[in-house]
Amino acid sequence: MAMPLDLDLLRTFVAVADSGSFSHAASRVGRSQSAISMQMQRLEQTTGKQLLVRGPRLVTPNAIGDELLVYARRLLKLSDEAWASVTRPEEAGSVRLGVPDDYAAFLLPSVLSRFAAAHPLVTVELICEQSTSLVKTFAEGRLDLAIITRGPEQAIEVLQRERLVWVASPNHVAWEIDPLPVALFEPGCVARKSVLKVLGAADRSFRSTYSSASLLGLIAVVQAGLAVAGLAQRSVPPSLRVIGEAEGLPPLPDMEIGILRNPQAGNSAVERLYDFLRRDLAQQS
Repeated sequence: MAMPLDLDLLRTFVAVADSGSFSHAASRVGRSQSAISMQMQRLEQTTGKQLLVRGPRLVTPNAIGDELLVYARRLLKLSDEAWASVTRPEEAGSVRLGVPDDYAAFLLPSVLSRFAAAHPLVTVELICEQSTSLVKTFAEGRLDLAIITRGPEQAIEVLQRERLVWVASPNHVAWEIDPLPVALFEPGCVARKSVLKVLGAADRSFRSTYSSASLLGLIAVVQAGLAVAGLAQRSVPPSLRVIGEAEGLPPLPDMEIGILRNPQAGNSAVERLYDFLRRDLAQQS
């Protein structure tokens, strides 16, 4: 008869694989480093296979370990869901969360991962639109929560501030062109308004070469050397360089990131995600 897999060992195995070391995994699962090492020895003895490559600085799964890792994640997820369904059935539900695509990329991955682990029965439906569109969608009652950039005089709970920076291709000097070629987000966007206001106040001549609601579209234009753009600092990809006053461009203001909550959404899942986002995003600032 096959020996069953110990979920406790699998949880530690996943922590080791994700963190790359026994010491980091120890802090994640609340055990000592020596206990982590012993657990991994037990798991390898149970399976009769070596699962980890133990390097001087990094511990990584081997080919067999990678295969087991897939099953380990599935088993742990199912176990968490089963436990939650019995002990916390009231936490089940769904939440419609709106967020701009650039914020989704740099704000949400770690937050949603932790939320899913804490509330495995809650389904989050993510709707990615720019803030201007999200405000309309929210007003129509089609969103429970929305993370947006705060507009002028807009009543909203602010969670953090985000620096707005100029970006350009590292292989071109678009900022030396006169008039300055600028790629902008769609009309109504707070970032667009900020860029236009700053350029106007600096009396800098410019021309809009591209306008889009898509962050990826703006990045593509800038990467090609066709324009500069103003982006949230944490959404700047490695393929672009941050420029500024040294290149003759006026400084851009910070943006405020806030959250909207639909008061009609009585779902407890909405309240839990709302509290989670408020706490985690405020801590990131």
